[in-house]
Amino acid sequence: MLSPCKQKLFLAAVLPIGLAAWSCLNPFAPALDEGGLAGDLLTDQSTPEGTLTNFKYAYIFKDSLLYANLLDSAFVFQYFDPEQGASGIFVSWTRETDLKTTGRLLRTFDSINLEWLNTVFTSRDVVNNDTLETISKSFQLDLADADFRFSVNGFAIFKFRRAKSDAKWRIVQWLDKSDL
Repeated sequence: MLSPCKQKLFLAAVLPIGLAAWSCLNPFAPALDEGGLAGDLLTDQSTPEGTLTNFKYAYIFKDSLLYANLLDSAFVFQYFDPEQGASGIFVSWTRETDLKTTGRLLRTFDSINLEWLNTVFTSRDVVNNDTLETISKSFQLDLADADFRFSVNGFAIFKFRRAKSDAKWRIVQWLDKSDL
């Protein structure tokens, strides 16, 4: 048992610390939930398939920051435009243009749903000390707002590269082979 003098010293030392800690608690501002639906669904992009999972949720949640993290700095999007030239040509754009275009897509529609369907083929190569993987997928993309609904079934070939800095797989090339 502490003497009355030591009890007073103990209280004088401990009581301010306890009050300071208690004053930081605010029942009207609970701690942030670190988990949640998005946290449970998103992957660490440790595989190309995980990157495609995050791609799906970037569209569904209309999250342009998540989408930007999927694309390699050397990213190129390509598609065939049958309306250009005499018999059509392949059109391509870089990461910057794709981010702007995708941002507009995400802001335009109230609801976006992307489903990856069948994997047609996969292959893995090492080129110039980079690990690359190619995945060919079919997909269904549904877009809707108050006045408009649009659905497309498509086919895409993705080339991924594993980043040396954080070991995440990112998309280097997206070749859209859809017939719209």
